[in-house]
Amino acid sequence: MKIILAKPRGFCAGVDRAIKCVEEALERYGAPVYVLNDIVHNATVVNDLRVKGAVFVKDIAEVPAGSHLLFSAHGVGPDRYDRANEMNMEVIDATCPLVEKVHNEARRFATKDFTIILVGEPGHDETVGTMGWAPRHIRRVLTTDDVAALEGLNEENLSYITQTTLSVDDCQKVIAALKARFPKIQGPPTSDICYATTNRQAAVNALAPQVDLVLVVGDRQSANSTRLAEICVAKGKPSYLISDSTMIEEAWLAGVETILLTSGASAPEGLVQGVIEYFKSRGPCEVEERAIVGENVHFNLPKTLAAL
Repeated sequence: MKIILAKPRGFCAGVDRAIKCVEEALERYGAPVYVLNDIVHNATVVNDLRVKGAVFVKDIAEVPAGSHLLFSAHGVGPDRYDRANEMNMEVIDATCPLVEKVHNEARRFATKDFTIILVGEPGHDETVGTMGWAPRHIRRVLTTDDVAALEGLNEENLSYITQTTLSVDDCQKVIAALKARFPKIQGPPTSDICYATTNRQAAVNALAPQVDLVLVVGDRQSANSTRLAEICVAKGKPSYLISDSTMIEEAWLAGVETILLTSGASAPEGLVQGVIEYFKSRGPCEVEERAIVGENVHFNLPKTLAAL
């Protein structure tokens, strides 16, 4: 068996920062530190932090007044900040700076009284948070069919923003449909899809044609991990999203000689190495890492932690 190991893969700067925020808060304040929603969409990461003393909640009402509360990398709307302040909580905001960029765009367009078309997945934590910053101005779409169904819009005051973890190709199609239907629509000065999503998709697009099978390490909750597997399937390449090596089925490997292995932006490298060890345990296995795009991005801790 030969494994081509895609690079870049795994943690992005926003995920790395969010995890460090929880770890730093636990070290400085002690347990418990409460986290609204999953800090990132990976069960292994969440469980590891839970063991260290993090308490994950779905509603601020579950958090005792005066506690330390951390917002996840996906971001939240302003109502969550207001509620936390009412309960005298010490807020640590681990929102990814690239998600915060989208929030700023939503506020900017809303200030101009624009209708904002948000290209995003329904119910996704990031989408919900973004919509919270301009709830009376935002309408959400995900597909070109959704664009065709839009009604009652004033093209003179129309803009679009996007979720940061969408398929680059699919998002471009939706934006093209918006521009075709509404030629005067305004968008952000640069793409909202984050560098890590773009780079990991570029890697699988370049490497998938060279293999028999693609394995993507990541959780089903993770939008960017799911996109990686979907991209390969759409190109006719067998591809599976796995949380770890225990999900691999022998039936997938029949006649397979070369595998592309990658991981989503919230998947720890240890899970990738676990997959490699699984294949090594089956017999001779060659591993070759292929770098498609260089990546050297780092985000500083939020001021509430960095100042201490």
